[in-house]
Amino acid sequence: MQVSYILDDVGCLVSYNLMTLTGMMLSSIFFIAIFASASALECYVCTNQEHNKDKCLNTIKTCEQNEEMCLTEYKWGSTPYWDQGAAKQFYVSKRCATKKQCTDLRSRYMPFCTYIWYEDWKCSECCQGDRCNYYVILGASSTKSSITMLAATVGAALMLWRFYV
Repeated sequence: MQVSYILDDVGCLVSYNLMTLTGMMLSSIFFIAIFASASALECYVCTNQEHNKDKCLNTIKTCEQNEEMCLTEYKWGSTPYWDQGAAKQFYVSKRCATKKQCTDLRSRYMPFCTYIWYEDWKCSECCQGDRCNYYVILGASSTKSSITMLAATVGAALMLWRFYV
């Protein structure tokens, strides 16, 4: 059995058994591994659900190490082939994703993210943080568009009112 000597916090010479040090290091590595896996990102997951409830709010996945974002895709369209004139329906999908997947999907969906009720559209949102994709947020762009449309409607109504008065 080999004994080593080191200085403790107060500066006293203390002997340590190398077996004890090895055991302490292994314990530390074990606790770090447990902590690292416990701190992995968790996201809500579901695929093409009709609403943001039930499965989309009850199914949680621990993401892979390289997946640092929670991704939500929401679509408005007809089933199953997104035909013009068919009944429209809301679809939600949630999953873990990488930053690159989020960026790629967002730029691919951007031209189709219109929120116009009579057209088929697709949008996506990404967030960071455990279970951050609980809510489906229709993005700041939809709020901005709604305010712009409201202002345009009020402006047009005022112009018509002045014309007829």
